[in-house]
Amino acid sequence: MAIKVISFYQEGCMGCEEQAPILREVEKNLGIDVEEIDAVKNPEYIKTYSLRVTPTTLVLEGDEVGERMEGLVHREDLEAAIRRHLPEPLPR
Repeated sequence: MAIKVISFYQEGCMGCEEQAPILREVEKNLGIDVEEIDAVKNPEYIKTYSLRVTPTTLVLEGDEVGERMEGLVHREDLEAAIRRHLPEPLPR
């Protein structure tokens, strides 16, 4: 099953500003896309995912939340969380 990574932010959030370049590094290192959504401008997500703080980063497997990270997440921790949900590489 494919995974989806979403990072919720809001304008003026210092942690969100610090998280953005980390997300770019993770995208490059893992070859994935991280969708960034402004939680304030898209309030339906606040209820759907019970958002309490920004930044909040979710790793979704289908409709299920596989990982939830609230606050600033360091690159190593974010990559480890995502790797836990990536399919195993095919044998050569």
